[in-house]
Amino acid sequence: MATRSATRVRYNEPDVTPRVLNPGAATIRRAKTLTRPERNVAPVPLINPKSAHLPAGAAAPAAEDESLDAWRIFSFIVTFWAPSSLLRSIGGLDDRHKVQAWREKMALCFIIACLCGVVGFITVGAQKVLCPQIQQQSTGRYVRKGSVGLVLGVQGWQMNFTYLSETAVEGLGVNFTQLLQEPGQDITPYFQRSAADYPACSGLSFRAAAENPCTTVTPCPLGALNSSSTLAGIGVMNTSLIVGYDWDQVAALDNYMVLDGAVLNMNTYMKLHPSAIPSDALDAVIRTVLTAPGDWGRDGTRLFSYHADVAKAMPCVIQRYYAGNIDKITPGCLLSNLILYAGLIVILGLVLIRFAMACVFSWFVSERLCSPPDSRQLMQSAISPAVLPEGANISVDNVTGTAPWAGSKKLGKPRGKDVRSLTSSASTLVNEAGTIPSTMTLAQIGAELFAVCLVTCYSEGEESLRTTLDSISTTTYADSRKLLFVVADGMITGAGEKRSTPDTCVSLLEPDPRFGNPTPMNYIAVGAGAKAENRAMVYAGHYTVAGRRTPTVIIVKCGTEAEAATEKKPGNRGKRDSQLILMNFFSRVTFNDRMTPLDFDLFRKIHVLMGVTPDYFEVCLMVDADTKVFPDSLSYLVNCMHHDNMIMGVCGETRIANKRQSWVTAIQVFEYFISHHLAKAFESVFGGVSCLPGCFSMFRLKARRDTGDDWVPLITKPEIVQQYSQSVVSTLHQKNLLLLGEDRFLTTIMFRTFPNRKMIFLPQARCRTIVPDTFSVLLSQRRRWINSTIHNLMELVLVRNTCGTFCFSTQFVVFMDLLGTVVLPIAIALTYMLIVGMALAPPQSFEEAIPLILLIAVLGLPGILIMLTTRKVVYVFWMMIYLLALPVWNFILPVYAFWHFDDFSWGETRKVEGEAKGEGHDAAGHAASGSSVPLRRWEDWERSRLRKIRREERRRKDLERMHGAYMSANGELTARQEVFSQYDGSDTVSVASSDEDQWGAQIGGYNENSTAYPPPPTSLQQHAFASAESIAAADMQAMLDAGFDEESSPPQSRTPSQAPRYQLSDGPSLDVNGYAPLSRSGSPGPPPGVRGHAFSPVSPVRPIGAVSTAVDGEWRGHAKKRSAGRADNGEYGPLGPLDPGARI
Repeated sequence: MATRSATRVRYNEPDVTPRVLNPGAATIRRAKTLTRPERNVAPVPLINPKSAHLPAGAAAPAAEDESLDAWRIFSFIVTFWAPSSLLRSIGGLDDRHKVQAWREKMALCFIIACLCGVVGFITVGAQKVLCPQIQQQSTGRYVRKGSVGLVLGVQGWQMNFTYLSETAVEGLGVNFTQLLQEPGQDITPYFQRSAADYPACSGLSFRAAAENPCTTVTPCPLGALNSSSTLAGIGVMNTSLIVGYDWDQVAALDNYMVLDGAVLNMNTYMKLHPSAIPSDALDAVIRTVLTAPGDWGRDGTRLFSYHADVAKAMPCVIQRYYAGNIDKITPGCLLSNLILYAGLIVILGLVLIRFAMACVFSWFVSERLCSPPDSRQLMQSAISPAVLPEGANISVDNVTGTAPWAGSKKLGKPRGKDVRSLTSSASTLVNEAGTIPSTMTLAQIGAELFAVCLVTCYSEGEESLRTTLDSISTTTYADSRKLLFVVADGMITGAGEKRSTPDTCVSLLEPDPRFGNPTPMNYIAVGAGAKAENRAMVYAGHYTVAGRRTPTVIIVKCGTEAEAATEKKPGNRGKRDSQLILMNFFSRVTFNDRMTPLDFDLFRKIHVLMGVTPDYFEVCLMVDADTKVFPDSLSYLVNCMHHDNMIMGVCGETRIANKRQSWVTAIQVFEYFISHHLAKAFESVFGGVSCLPGCFSMFRLKARRDTGDDWVPLITKPEIVQQYSQSVVSTLHQKNLLLLGEDRFLTTIMFRTFPNRKMIFLPQARCRTIVPDTFSVLLSQRRRWINSTIHNLMELVLVRNTCGTFCFSTQFVVFMDLLGTVVLPIAIALTYMLIVGMALAPPQSFEEAIPLILLIAVLGLPGILIMLTTRKVVYVFWMMIYLLALPVWNFILPVYAFWHFDDFSWGETRKVEGEAKGEGHDAAGHAASGSSVPLRRWEDWERSRLRKIRREERRRKDLERMHGAYMSANGELTARQEVFSQYDGSDTVSVASSDEDQWGAQIGGYNENSTAYPPPPTSLQQHAFASAESIAAADMQAMLDAGFDEESSPPQSRTPSQAPRYQLSDGPSLDVNGYAPLSRSGSPGPPPGVRGHAFSPVSPVRPIGAVSTAVDGEWRGHAKKRSAGRADNGEYGPLGPLDPGARI
């Protein structure tokens, strides 16, 4: 074997057949380049322990968390007041890892508190600091000079002279009619004043500050200004507004100047002192400013401030000669308003853009993506699924790149000259006519891609499991193109359940009798120490419901023998381990990598069930065991994958099935809706949905390149599998990434590895799920979700080369999501403060109403969206319930989650019988010397399997001659007890026969030697018909007893309503696989034209829609029984009769 990489063995041209992708085009040779997205340098793994880089058997490195880095130093600085000894004695943190996690939690909470403080200051404090209340009031009270009639200015205040008493001012020598012709001008010099009226001028010796303003030169005919009766006596009313000037008006007026924004009327002073006053510094500065050109603005602030003695007189001069103010706001208020308007534009813009783009995606883009592919798309040429991708392990003489199970070479020669031995399970299932073509049209594969539906189980009951499996099985997707892949996570009995989850799963299966009772198979699990190894049993058969018969494999993780004897939950490794069973299997199939015994067992059973090898599967639907999938959802998701080859993951809308169960479920309805139709729909425009929910998402196992000449492994990429399977996590950040939110972490590493590919949301694909109905469970669930969200967004915000730029990019959207999540507590506090403040003091200007506008937009637009999307008024009611629960969503849940950053358990979610509270996923196992799970490539496992079958055939013949035939339920001989003696470096062991090998126990038993159960053809078969009636049990028994004719009928004799059946034939009609179409002329029952049922193309002898025998009997812990041994009591088990002599 050799690795397909950039370094190739060179051959002479005559020795190598070129790989032609398109027969009508020139030969294309594979280029090596780093410009393609998938060939970029891989990012540094998020979790990269030192032990991951050590060879097998090497000494364990030092503790992963002993090194000091910037983050650990910062956490020590923040928590300097809490010594470790105090935390151990009083805090109960008895482990140094817990102490460090607590310190990191406090450091994160400190950062979050600082961010909340910054947001609060920008929102409220900045305006009070930059623009105090007095300046805010002044800003709103300026009235431009000359803009209002019948008003004049007195000491800067605007006075209303509409009701002027002419008799009161008669004889005073003041012509108010002439003055009112220039409204707003300053008439302060006409009122009597004295130097004592200006306290700011006391103690100053300058003439402008010390002398009386009223003299014979500057008479003051009106009454005293400091008396309220003066203005009232002449009928003048103060408007409480300030006269405002602009710079042009100041420049046009004689003897006016500006000092710190105040407009000063210096006419009285200049009349008293037309000439300069010697040795008076203030007089010199005043004359310098007044004699300056008007276009300079006449602002004396800087000149006054330059001289220390003159600067002291500034308050006095402003108080004495004040005539109004420049009606421009102060720099502080200007900056405050800029921040306010910038926030309005950015936030309102983002809200409106999110709303608009979410609507456009939901109404137009998603409709195109969910439509079936047209004939033009299906006629495109593409690489065959049998061709392995670049980097896969193939033999050096394999020039086509096809998988070894699709090649033309035999791995071993069966002993026997009959034709049946060439195509039975005693030989490799390959295409004997030649090599598989490198390319084929998409129409040959079909519009319905081969899809594996992963259902992970833990503690669910039968009702939940049956609901989920029924919904997937009854989808409009053809049974021949989907495989139910159910994983039971250990020998678990859910709280309140009578049977264990594995027993419940197996009881729903109609077993395939070809496989007999499964044996526990070893595999490498997610865990540390002894937990790194596990065993699982693979049950294979069909799930039957409502006339549908879906191929199904059920994997029961039963644990090692030592674990089963000591552990409460043997075999339990978590949901991530269940997902990795599938990911590892398809990754090893994709690259022809070394397989575990469990992988090889899965390969054989999936091949027999589906009629194609596992490399034909392209997509994987991940569903939780409490989810109900809508009938069209699977088809919509696959259509989406068809339309855009760059899509690597897609999720549908998750709705709530128990929305009216309690107030806890009621407050979640609108939150679920808006998180999909607003947040995920907007992210889909950029192709960057940050989290594909684990309860209902589809991932692409591998994708064809746009050029069609190679495969790009996606979720099966070894780097993805390696990062997702890490079990050694040391820091708080790593534990929050890996242990609390598997679905979000998988999305994160996919996005980091393939930043140019797309993750989208498809609203047409829907499902329903059960949500927490008690507050304690909701609190536990959201604690995990919020903490996982924060830590994953911290990684996603660092991903470059994403779609968009600046504010309109995936990176900016992720940053806003991260910031919005951590400041939720201060946001809800400011919201309620705003509501109360607006109620007590309604806004009087647009600037004051800006926060209220933002609040209405943020809360109101989702309501409009939900009306436009669902067209159901009832959702407005759910929105009102959600708004009432905002303190729960934005304060209680986030604060609880932040304070529990160091809690890595699943809390109250999915409790099992006898489980104590707080049992987490981060418990480490005991040390182990190394993995004892054998890893061999498919070719090696297949050779061992062929040797085992040939050996069994010889021993069977010997026993038949000596004692007669006696076979066990698994098709294995039980007359002789085998004793193994293993040799290092050898593939064989010594028993009675030298042909025995050490891998026999790891291969599994297959009852495929009967002519009634021939292996399936390796070529791609047509779809099964979507609907077919089931056959009666009596008719089936009669058909099996009578058998079928050996005569083959011509292909045109079959009616379109019948699926073809095959049998082994010795005649000339033998096809390339040793199969011939089976004639139905001599079959029992009605003739082909009137037969009311169709046979399944995945199991040639089982009719579609048959009734499951797995639910007829009473179950007594079958899965547990199979993990410990077999019972021989004559009962009928889930995978056939337990009595070897019983007839199947």
